[in-house]
Amino acid sequence: MKPERTEIQHQISLETRITGALVGAAVGDALGGPVEGYSPTQILERHGGRIHGIVGPWHGDAWRTARPLAPYHKGDGHVTDDTLMAHALVRVYATVRDHLDAYAIAEHLVPDLMTNPRWIPELESEALPLHRVFLAEKWLVTRLHYAHADPREAGVGNIVNCGAAMYMAPVGLVNAADPRAAYAEALDIAGAHQSSYGREAAAVFAAAVAAAATPGATPDSVVTTALSLAKDGTRTAIEQVCEVASRHTDFESALEPLRAAVAPFDTVGPDYRAPSLGARRPSRLHSIEELPIALGMLLLSGGDYRHAVLGSVNYGRDCDSIATMAGALSGALGSTVPESWSKPVSEASRLDLWEPATTLTAVAREIFERDVSRRRAHESAFTELGGGRCSD
Repeated sequence: MKPERTEIQHQISLETRITGALVGAAVGDALGGPVEGYSPTQILERHGGRIHGIVGPWHGDAWRTARPLAPYHKGDGHVTDDTLMAHALVRVYATVRDHLDAYAIAEHLVPDLMTNPRWIPELESEALPLHRVFLAEKWLVTRLHYAHADPREAGVGNIVNCGAAMYMAPVGLVNAADPRAAYAEALDIAGAHQSSYGREAAAVFAAAVAAAATPGATPDSVVTTALSLAKDGTRTAIEQVCEVASRHTDFESALEPLRAAVAPFDTVGPDYRAPSLGARRPSRLHSIEELPIALGMLLLSGGDYRHAVLGSVNYGRDCDSIATMAGALSGALGSTVPESWSKPVSEASRLDLWEPATTLTAVAREIFERDVSRRRAHESAFTELGGGRCSD
């Protein structure tokens, strides 16, 4: 007799969930990279069908010159800046070995981007991560290093996009099984990078990862938790997208309905490479597209890693970030990342995808012990103040 899913969920260790989330995010990122910015129809025509694994660059051997603005080797198993930023955040946790805030981003993450050359898969060379990250991430360096902005509000004025959300999985994992704490920590951290619904999405994504890393968690419980914490347009967008996703069990039939559900909240508009005039501006009514769609894919897939990631990849648009998020969430639930994907991605990207997970697991345990000690000290002090249970 097979054990029930909830019973299996309770048996999944912290290390397995953290590994699943971080490796799953990186693999999703690599699979989505080569088709980022295109529509499901364009992807279908370009590849003669849906994508089912690792594919080559959209422009083939002309990847370096076809789009001079972005001369990156997307495809062939190369991770993008989503993974580079997530790994950078893990390194900050490994240095601080405690909860982070916006000041930790200024003091540790920004210098790492600026001063430590690393292998950049899409550049096929060693370079500073700063030379690969997108403009929304370069903002961190401009505002925090050169403009000396207050880290807690440095994100104000930046492009409002998924730039902060895409690498917040480590925050959710450090706060595994405590979504509210993950939300608060990510909201503080993301203040250095983003504002408005970009910052909100970062906090909600971290909370969703923490919820997924909870024993007994399901896609439904992850979405319920996200909705309980999300605010304004982010909450409504998740609600609308997931209501549509709940009516599907296959991503193919859901691609157009999911896009229609999120469209009223997405400022970019129908042409991803030609954003509308109101694109990426602060608003209480709007949401980034990536997080609601990732949650929708998690829901319709029943938490299955392969299904959630392939749905995200074939959705197109900012599909590397969508697949990064869906991969982190399904991986944190305990769904297995196919080795036929993870091994080639690790080799092609020249990255050990498992080492950051080992590091973060150790750090998460240390932080938990610190939290327990701090909580007990507070309980003792509060009780001494007469704030405990009233006696007769």
